[in-house]
Amino acid sequence: MSINYVLREGIAGIKRTRLAAFTSMFSLFIAVFLIGVIARVGFNAYEVSNLLRNQIEVEVFLDDLDERSLRDLQDRINDRPEVNSLHYISKDSAAAIFKKDFGFGGEAMADLKFLPASFRVVVAEDAEVDQIENLVSEIESFAGVDEVKFNIALLKVLEARMDLLAIIGGSIGLLILLTAMILVFNTIRLTIYAKRDLIRAMKLVGATNSFIRRPFLMEGIIQGLTAGLFASAIIYGLFEWVVPIYIPQLGILSWPFGRWYFLIVAVLLLSVILGWTGSRWAARKFIRETTVYTDSK
Repeated sequence: MSINYVLREGIAGIKRTRLAAFTSMFSLFIAVFLIGVIARVGFNAYEVSNLLRNQIEVEVFLDDLDERSLRDLQDRINDRPEVNSLHYISKDSAAAIFKKDFGFGGEAMADLKFLPASFRVVVAEDAEVDQIENLVSEIESFAGVDEVKFNIALLKVLEARMDLLAIIGGSIGLLILLTAMILVFNTIRLTIYAKRDLIRAMKLVGATNSFIRRPFLMEGIIQGLTAGLFASAIIYGLFEWVVPIYIPQLGILSWPFGRWYFLIVAVLLLSVILGWTGSRWAARKFIRETTVYTDSK
């Protein structure tokens, strides 16, 4: 089958049902535009969450240890897969930090060197709350460890908020995508209905379902491509020009993976896939029904 014929028939199908096709393309545009915005905001929320997770440290306060015991303890903690990095703070360093934080009034107390030596442990980004709790429990059992402090409550809140955001964002996204696909489905169904006599005639002269279906698939792809191009352009303009000027607080939002084209291409592909899926769904269903009707005649 000539690609020119498929393309020509796909465009003709859109012209034949202009209102339905416009509604379908507008719905696809809204759908992928909202998905793009949700994706960018969600990506930045994920990055902020990871940044906060990296700032959460496990503080391991130590007893007085000789150099060999200290090194052995450091190696044992470093060997844990949940540990990303570990930094040793001596008594002198702890006193200097205390003096810096509390200024002139803290100098006398800092000179007493009452603060113990410690390790500051930065946990891995992908470590779960349960894994970190197990890590803390194991470190507390090590010889030479006096006390372990860790803000587990903050980490649990972060994880709960991210899970809730993922559920809400995913649910909204799925609902939007399903609605857009149904509208494409209805548009292609109307086109097939308008061409039902031609389809029956084509079946009578031996045309296969696959041959008949291709122009309708092309119609769905054209709808998806058109909607995706408009949505991509508006997303780019929105985050590159409108948001930085009128909402500067959100101007710091970064593009996923640091480049604008990753999200733009993803939005465009998603729109085309939605158009193709909706049209394929309708074409397979209604062309087969038209075939059954023709055979029964």
